[in-house]
Amino acid sequence: MITHSLTVGVRKEISTPSLTVGAMLWSGYCYGRGTVVGFFIKDSNILDSQGPLMGTIDEIDLLIRARYPILYLLTWEEKRAIDELAGLASKQGKALHVWSQSVGFTTRMEDESKQKIRDPQSVLEFIIESDDVAIFVLKDFHPYIMEPGVIRLLRDASDQLKTSYKTLVILSPVLRIPPELEKDLTVLDYKLPQEEEMRKLLDEMIDAVRENPRVHINLNALEKERLIQAALGLTAVEAENAFSRVLVSKGRLSEEDIDDILAEKKQIVRKSGMLEYYEPEDEFEQVGGLDLLKDWLVKRGRSFSDQARTYGLPEPRGILLVGVQGCGKSLTAKAVSNLWKLPLLRLDFGRLFSSLVGSSEENVRRATLVAENIAPCILWIDEIEKGMSGLESSGASDAGTSSRVFGTFITWMQEKKRPVFVIATANDIEALPPELMRKGRFDDIFFVDLPNPNERDEIFKIHLERVGRDPSAFDIKKLVIAGKNFSGAEIKEAIISGMYEGFAEDREFTTEDIIKNIEATIPLARTMPDTIEELRNWAGVRARRASRVIEDEEVIIPVTEDETRRGTRLDYLDTPDFREPEGKSDE
Repeated sequence: MITHSLTVGVRKEISTPSLTVGAMLWSGYCYGRGTVVGFFIKDSNILDSQGPLMGTIDEIDLLIRARYPILYLLTWEEKRAIDELAGLASKQGKALHVWSQSVGFTTRMEDESKQKIRDPQSVLEFIIESDDVAIFVLKDFHPYIMEPGVIRLLRDASDQLKTSYKTLVILSPVLRIPPELEKDLTVLDYKLPQEEEMRKLLDEMIDAVRENPRVHINLNALEKERLIQAALGLTAVEAENAFSRVLVSKGRLSEEDIDDILAEKKQIVRKSGMLEYYEPEDEFEQVGGLDLLKDWLVKRGRSFSDQARTYGLPEPRGILLVGVQGCGKSLTAKAVSNLWKLPLLRLDFGRLFSSLVGSSEENVRRATLVAENIAPCILWIDEIEKGMSGLESSGASDAGTSSRVFGTFITWMQEKKRPVFVIATANDIEALPPELMRKGRFDDIFFVDLPNPNERDEIFKIHLERVGRDPSAFDIKKLVIAGKNFSGAEIKEAIISGMYEGFAEDREFTTEDIIKNIEATIPLARTMPDTIEELRNWAGVRARRASRVIEDEEVIIPVTEDETRRGTRLDYLDTPDFREPEGKSDE
């Protein structure tokens, strides 16, 4: 037995002339104030490695046995937390007394005169004077914790509880701590239900309706796993409501109902105000070309499952898509949500900046916390270079706010523990800070180039089908040639403009209508060929190609003076399909 006269706590380094402890695992209880009795020391690395695996209730158990006097438990799930605290109290041979300002103590008290105590100061006085071996839980105590009388009583309680078998637990969804109590409170985040708890909840609901002839449960092991993954990030009540809504409205529970489960998460995002929730509307098959990128994403479709963890695979971190505007970067981000059946959140850096000192950095932390709370999910940052603009002059222009926001965000990208897959897109690589692109932030960087002829063929067909037309009714080969140097977005607009031509004349639009609008358009690539060539050279040694390289890569032809004068394109007119008949001239 080792005895030293000093006050210690879990995971705290303590030093005396005879002993330095990096971390310790308690065995038994502390007897007497400021005296440590009966502990054994473990290697600090071992304890740290166990930390992330330790559940919240296990940590509370440890802290109570270590005589931590006041715990501040952050959670929205009062019932679930109290149920687990009741089990812990029973395990430790203690009573559990729960108090709320609306009704007083909700548990039966021996002294009935204390049952209806509603005054915050009176309940603290009672806890200090009580001889019960108990855990006292105060619901929603945060509105009163800033009162001077409450502060003083909590400090008194902290001293008194250390020498007793009582523990005070403040249960609240809001963290509010006056400076005077910073050294007396231990703050804990009550974790949302993990996979095992969510699996147990789902199994219980399935068992409850299994004998009901009007309900059909059609789930194999993999489909059940995907439903559980979709529900992660919800509280137990939210998950139960989501499952119940599907069962009541559809009379079934299958993989097809994942979107209904994800809809429950939409409310969480809306309430945050920091992120936007995108409905999964774009199908992955509607992304034309980009075969290498699509293959990369398909192979990681099951990477968030238990099988992947068992296999030893880490969760993918994210990708950075750089390239020409309008070539499918944002569309890919939205389509991946549908492929993986994960919620898609959009982060707009403009929403994060605030005029109050420190608020912008706090907004970043709030936004990333929301993303982590509903993980697994996809976090989409469109044109990230615009959000990072002004970093070099941040110290002079905004007192360093942009730099601090950027630093907070990339640190989160590096250190995040929850499965949040980040998809960032960028058009201007020169505006991207080098810290963003180093390994560890993203799994890979992909370069998205202009669509080649094969990809344009696919893109024309996809967009014609999306407007309800049969691609075989159009001369796709002729459209592919005419659409040289066009991006996917420009091809889409050419088709829509062609539809207006036919609609205005009360007829079906044709290949010629589309080509007429292609002729009237000079693609963006031809107005900035040098910029795109620089981008290609940069990506050649720094990024993976999103598409396979074809043998005869198309060259971007700059806009000529004659085209500027005429107002029409000439780059396609020398091909056999567009050669003018002899004897005809535009002059």
